[in-house]
Amino acid sequence: MQPQLKSKVRCLDRDVGEVSRVIMDPLSFEVSHLVVSMNGEGERQVPMAAVQIVTDGLVQLRSSSSEVVGMPPFKRDDYVTLHEVEIPGLEKHVHVTPGEVLVPFPELERNVKRRTFFANMTYVTGLFIGLPLAYPILKFLMKPMYAPFDNRWLKIGNIGKVKTDDTGVQFQYKRTLKEAYMPESEIEKNVWVVKATPAVLEKVYQGKDMEFRDAAGTAIWTNKKDMPYLAFSGKCPHLGCAFKWRKHKVLGQVFLCPCHLSIYDASGKVLDGPAPRSLDMLPIQVSASGEVQIVDMEFKAGTKSQTRIV
Repeated sequence: MQPQLKSKVRCLDRDVGEVSRVIMDPLSFEVSHLVVSMNGEGERQVPMAAVQIVTDGLVQLRSSSSEVVGMPPFKRDDYVTLHEVEIPGLEKHVHVTPGEVLVPFPELERNVKRRTFFANMTYVTGLFIGLPLAYPILKFLMKPMYAPFDNRWLKIGNIGKVKTDDTGVQFQYKRTLKEAYMPESEIEKNVWVVKATPAVLEKVYQGKDMEFRDAAGTAIWTNKKDMPYLAFSGKCPHLGCAFKWRKHKVLGQVFLCPCHLSIYDASGKVLDGPAPRSLDMLPIQVSASGEVQIVDMEFKAGTKSQTRIV
């Protein structure tokens, strides 16, 4: 007869509690241990070898109460219920009601490190199998992120449009642009050209030529310090807004961004407002016939350092 749950447990000298759980051996399909609730003193795991007699509602032990107290405490995490595992045929041998019927937690499941190792090995194996298939797709998707900057020269007009020294003159042009996987589109852009006097050139170049390089460090172009024409990107370094050449009642002729009131002089230096840096200079060359060409560049707005993004 199998011990019944809630049965009273009696030692040689006194009653010690009741059966709270039954542990089954998944190989022999026999009850291997009883879990005895010790009247508020915790639970002890008692082997069936310590059981003398099992009757309806009573389990008589061969041990004294002090011996039972010395038996191993019950550790619930070491076991699972019959509902959590599938052991074919075990249910037919269980005649214990009601309560929990437990079996030992499988060793492989208990060993988390080992289980994690095999799981990770499965992931790594899958990665090595799938990578050759996924690489061409990933390469295609990531290609736009690593496309080189376009450093071609663009014609924007004739320098004859500039009539006065130290005055900003807007040149508008169209550029074909391709954004990642979108089809090519033509956008309108602008730059500001200034025919600078020696004083303004000195503020810009401070006696040194200005060199432009690409992301790899290769020289693209050098603006010579004595070449009188300056080209500024048409986007304000503050937040990328468009700015204009305007007359200021105190400062005179200036570049003014009306959005947030950043003000720059003819050399591009900040006179007032929240702009973190001067106007962004661009490579410029003027042919003997007066044709103006620039390399179209855009820089990250809102930062003191100049970081090219287009």
